[in-house]
Amino acid sequence: MDRQATLRMELQRVLGGQRYLVLATESGGQPYANLMAFAVSDDLCFLTLLTDRRTRKFASLTANRRVALFLDDRENVGTDTRDALAVTAIGEAEEVAGSEAARLRAAFAARHPTLADFAQAPDCAVLRVRVGVYRVVSHFEEVREWYPGAAGQ
Repeated sequence: MDRQATLRMELQRVLGGQRYLVLATESGGQPYANLMAFAVSDDLCFLTLLTDRRTRKFASLTANRRVALFLDDRENVGTDTRDALAVTAIGEAEEVAGSEAARLRAAFAARHPTLADFAQAPDCAVLRVRVGVYRVVSHFEEVREWYPGAAGQ
C-alpha cells in the first residue's frame, strides 16, 4: 500500500473514531477556538458542523470563511508524544440550506444522537467545511499532507 493510501486510512480511523474537534476562527485579527461536535463525509472532503446563528463563532464564520480544525487520538499518557496522531484540517466553511442541509442534519444527528434536538432547532445553522488539506503529525515531528479529492487519492 502506498503512503497516500496509508495516510487516508489513518485519517479515516481518526475522523471516524473521534466525535469532537477544535474549530479555529478569526475575527478582527483575533483568533478564537471552540470545541465542536462534527460529522465527516465518506470521501473526507467535507466536515459538517452545527452552531446557533446567534453565536460569536457564526458571526466570525460569516465574516471570514477560512477555518482550521484540529483533532487527535491522544490518550493522555506519556507515549502520546511518540504514538498520537494529530490532524489539522484547513478549509472554508459555508452555511448549507434546503435539502442538502436536511441530509447533513440527519447524518450529524445519527453520529450525535444526544444533539438531535439541537440539530433541528430553528436557529441552528448547518455548516459544511470543504477541506483543502489535512496536515497530519505523527511520531512527534513527522508531518504529512493529504489533499482530499486529488487525483489518485
